[in-house]
Amino acid sequence: MIDSYRNPLRFFFFCAFIPWSLWLIAAYLSHQPDAEQYGVFISSLGLIGLGSPLFVATYYISKDKHLLKDVAGRFINYNSGNRRYLLASLILMPATIILAMAISLLFGYDPRQFVITGEATFSSALFPVWFLLIIAPVLEELAWHSYGTDCLRQKFTLFTTSMIFAVYWALWHIPLAFIQGYYHSNLVEEGVLHSLNFLVSLFPFVLLMNWIYYKTDRNILATVFLHLTANIFNEIFATHPDSKVIQTGLLLVLTIYLLFTERDLFFKQQYPAPVLQYKPLSNSTISYRTI
Repeated sequence: MIDSYRNPLRFFFFCAFIPWSLWLIAAYLSHQPDAEQYGVFISSLGLIGLGSPLFVATYYISKDKHLLKDVAGRFINYNSGNRRYLLASLILMPATIILAMAISLLFGYDPRQFVITGEATFSSALFPVWFLLIIAPVLEELAWHSYGTDCLRQKFTLFTTSMIFAVYWALWHIPLAFIQGYYHSNLVEEGVLHSLNFLVSLFPFVLLMNWIYYKTDRNILATVFLHLTANIFNEIFATHPDSKVIQTGLLLVLTIYLLFTERDLFFKQQYPAPVLQYKPLSNSTISYRTI
């Protein structure tokens, strides 16, 4: 089945070209003197660009009935062995940001970071900010983990796949830093440290996401949960930007541990596909058992 995910170059090209084109137009308009009158248009371009990788993935998946069946099955492939990894997808990011804020208190940072403000650190003219925080991980992961990740995984180890995608994903976000008022634009205004922290944090985040993805037998919803909780819990508190730097350090420590303990998963070239056993029942009948 993994051989059916065979268009990585075209997939990732269009997943960058389309949103970049739209976001650069939005960035240009956001810096005009009368930018407020383009607010709805800028927000629409932002959302369409965000959803465009899903449309690209849908196009390639829809061309192959085997891919359609494979992707559909990966939304419901739950079993008891997946439970702890699905749980990890829900609690990992909330736990690390709370721990990071607690560590920051040791360095004199304000305990009021733990206050739930209900206010986000960016703005949107058309869509509610919390809608964007929820819809963004859904749209992205339905693209990256329905088609994109497996395109890379069929050619590379999981570690190399994750590193390639992390670099790509960092570049993919760059035009958003030029759209006035957007989260990534505000990061640039905060300074080099916090801008770099966002880019660096993508590397352990992608490794952790792909670890959960394959530990849950490529369950797409698990990656949505991880991305969703990262978005919400990094915005819901009055978190100091430096606490997010600490969180990145915690994620790096965790990924280094996993790279050591899960060496076969990350560094073995062979794709972890199901193995089919054939057991003849008679001269003319064969049964198939997946292990």
